[in-house]
Amino acid sequence: MTPYWVTPLAGGVLIGLAATALLWLNGRIAGISGITAGALFPKRGETAWRYAFLLGLIAAGALALHWLPSAAPSRTGFAPVLLIAGGLLVGFGTRLGGGCTSGHGVCGLGRLSLRSLVAVGVFMVTAILTTFIVRHLAGIA
Repeated sequence: MTPYWVTPLAGGVLIGLAATALLWLNGRIAGISGITAGALFPKRGETAWRYAFLLGLIAAGALALHWLPSAAPSRTGFAPVLLIAGGLLVGFGTRLGGGCTSGHGVCGLGRLSLRSLVAVGVFMVTAILTTFIVRHLAGIA
C-alpha cells in the first residue's frame, strides 16, 4: 500500500515541473488567474498556449479522478449560496492580491519575489483564521 504522503508529493512535484517548464520553454508564469484572464480577454497571438494550458489542467484533473478516485473524495451538502459567495470572494481576493495562490505560491516564491512572500503570508493567515472561525466558532464542518 502506498503511504498517504506519496500522492500529494507527486502532485506538488508535477505542479513545480509544469510551472518550471512553462517559464523555461515559453517565458510565461503559471499563475492560473493571469492565464485565465488572458484567455477570456485575449490579445492577438496570446490565446493558443493559454487554452492549451487550461485544457491541460482540466484533463489532468479528470485523469487523476479516474485513476485515483480516493485521492479527492466527493463532499456534498454545501449550500449553493455559500459556494457562490466563496467563489466571488476568491475572485475578489485574487484581484486584490494581484494574483492567485498558484502564481504567488508556486511561481513567485520560486523566483524569490518579496511581493509573493507577503501575499502567501496573507493567504495562509486568512485561511487559518477562516478555518478556525468556520469549524470552531460557527460549527460548520
